[in-house]
Amino acid sequence: MSLEPGTPSSKRKKVTTNSLRSMKAKGEHIAALTAYDHLMAGLIDKAGIDLILVGDSVATVVQGHDTTVPVTMEQMLYHAGLVSRAVERALVVGDLPFMSYQVNPDEALRNAGRMAKDAGVEAVKLEGGEVICPTVRRIVDAGIPVMGHLGLTPQSIHKFGTYQVRATADEEADQLKRDARSLQDAGVFAMVIEKVPAGLATEVADMLEVPIVGIGAGGGCDGQILVSHDMLGLYTKFNPRFVRRYAGIAETMLGAFGKFLEDVKARDFPSEDESY
Repeated sequence: MSLEPGTPSSKRKKVTTNSLRSMKAKGEHIAALTAYDHLMAGLIDKAGIDLILVGDSVATVVQGHDTTVPVTMEQMLYHAGLVSRAVERALVVGDLPFMSYQVNPDEALRNAGRMAKDAGVEAVKLEGGEVICPTVRRIVDAGIPVMGHLGLTPQSIHKFGTYQVRATADEEADQLKRDARSLQDAGVFAMVIEKVPAGLATEVADMLEVPIVGIGAGGGCDGQILVSHDMLGLYTKFNPRFVRRYAGIAETMLGAFGKFLEDVKARDFPSEDESY
């Protein structure tokens, strides 16, 4: 980008689904992060991040669950609305949570419509391959952009039984490539590929026209996404090798809370200047 991070969002060109395709065509990598609240989303947008995902990872990093499965549609609508109202430039994508799109395409469309109409997102993300393509087509045909998600799909954790790298065997790798082609044919504007061998992710990115945004899938993708709480060092229960910690916010917060405790106990806070 020609503008430096911190430039007001109003002076930056709005990111759209077409923007992401253009970025891939030009070889410009896509930077994406998650957000779940108004304050964090505003800061991420101000920094110039291209895509903000309101992820169902809110279940683990905010709600305290062990998996993403428990988060509800109503909760996702709430968090997506908080994020959408803070963002001016980035493309905002909302995760459709577990069992909000698996029952049938009509129910999936209704929930995608609620995400767009009530929460203000500009696209939705679904996990799965060939089996969900009829649902993807139904949503796209109604005018709502869809982002796919392949590889490790956290909503299916009870099926996998592990968070280990996916598609290491030839059969699963071949299926992932078929799934990726099918999703592109169904009309997705982009895909997340999570925790698969770097060579496989690069092969998929090279063979498709739509952008591939990787997480734990190597540097050959068309962009990268991380959970913001992970890369900030705010959520410390999860420390996979693919996360680069750009800050140690948890330690900073602990220090600040401890100093406040110390000052209150010592009656050093509030001072005369901090009182009326």
